[in-house]
Amino acid sequence: MPFPFVLPTTSAFSFSSSFSCDSHPSLPLNASTYRGVVRDTLKKHKRLPPQSQAPNLSTLVQSVNSYLPYLFAVDAGLNRLTIHGEDISVRLKAPLKLEWRPALSAAIPGKENARVKLQTLEHEVFFALSTLANAHTLMARVALQPLYLTTTAPIGSTERQTAIAGATRHLLDAASVYDYLATRADHLGPGTPPVPAPDIAAATLRGQSALALAEATLLAVLKDDPYPAVVAQDRNSNDREWMYKAPDIPKVRAHLFARLCLAASEHAAKAHSLCATAAAGRQRLNDGFVRYLEDLRRTSRAKACRFFGIDAELGGQTGAAIGWLHAGLQELGVEVRAEGKKSSGFSRFKKEWSEKREDKKVEKGASWGADGGKMEETRVIEFLEAKWTKQNDTE
Repeated sequence: MPFPFVLPTTSAFSFSSSFSCDSHPSLPLNASTYRGVVRDTLKKHKRLPPQSQAPNLSTLVQSVNSYLPYLFAVDAGLNRLTIHGEDISVRLKAPLKLEWRPALSAAIPGKENARVKLQTLEHEVFFALSTLANAHTLMARVALQPLYLTTTAPIGSTERQTAIAGATRHLLDAASVYDYLATRADHLGPGTPPVPAPDIAAATLRGQSALALAEATLLAVLKDDPYPAVVAQDRNSNDREWMYKAPDIPKVRAHLFARLCLAASEHAAKAHSLCATAAAGRQRLNDGFVRYLEDLRRTSRAKACRFFGIDAELGGQTGAAIGWLHAGLQELGVEVRAEGKKSSGFSRFKKEWSEKREDKKVEKGASWGADGGKMEETRVIEFLEAKWTKQNDTE
């Protein structure tokens, strides 16, 4: 969490070959220059190893932001619109030769998606802005990565709050861009060509906006949720705080957090219903992305169950609290063991292997969190279940 998007790439294109501008003759040339920078930055980003892509994201966002004013100016000139009270006159003099390689569409395993040809500048706007929104989501992942590292000393509470606040801002920026694109898609004229890829379909964009809101809502909970940090600290071999101080577990506003988690699950369910049906011709969205949306919905509901359990435990109802934890495990698809029954050696080995593999992904900055946070939430619930069961047995 958030989703590890792969950014698209695009072909070279000269605006001067397809457009002329009588009011601002240098506009097509400037648009071509800044688009070339975006193309080169995306190409470079794709070739970098995962651990080196994070520092390149800010450069990528800056290049797209620099290109957008020129792109919007050309688009406004084509549609006879004014910008800041200034008239721009742009004429189409030759068919567009624009291509983008979609990254969210379903592809044959081991093979890249083919580039799609754009028939209108409107689709160029959609690809450019969706790339910007995806980059903001990836920057949110970069901000959150230190929270999940188990190979370095755990970060302090101040750094943790700063990281979560920064990630939330990026997700809200992404949500606003997706929402703008979805609204823009609703107002396209009947003569607009169909979208060439499901990546920029209206349903996909609305789904991605709902997804970003779901992830931002969960971060609002994570900011004051002490248990993921405690569980991560317990697994961190570099943590030395336990030698002199037990981890602080403050009381949480459990009922409020449970309702926030349910709101996040509703956003995720909306995103799943929209993206599961989004298509462009015979193309559909990547199965891994659609599966992530369902996993995030389940994780959100499991978190809600955990907070209802915490609320019950704070009220002295330990048995009911354990029942809520079991409900959370069922949401995650984890089998609840009968009392006194131990897990098999193979099950423990499989679980430990999966956790170590996920830790390696976090360390390398690869596609960690692609399960929608299910593994992390399972760890937290099992931690509380063991604690409360022991407490309940001794009462």
